[in-house]
Amino acid sequence: MQGQNLYSLPTDGAEFTRFCGGNLQSEHESCVDVAEIPGAVEMFAVRDSKPEGAGRELRFTAREMDDFVIGWARKRGLAL
Repeated sequence: MQGQNLYSLPTDGAEFTRFCGGNLQSEHESCVDVAEIPGAVEMFAVRDSKPEGAGRELRFTAREMDDFVIGWARKRGLAL
């Protein structure tokens, strides 16, 4: 799937994992759902878990996701 448009790939059957933090006292807790795109090699979908975010996704290759996570951790002074 090299070079394929990530947004053209279906996420039907994707197993999303929820990551939360922040607003823990509300039904609108700050969460994102992340899943590997089925049938794709190292391609991921990230979406907002709240109803108003439904249908809005960002998609990343594994390298893009790794660069983001490592860069964000460094910026925040977090150790991996």
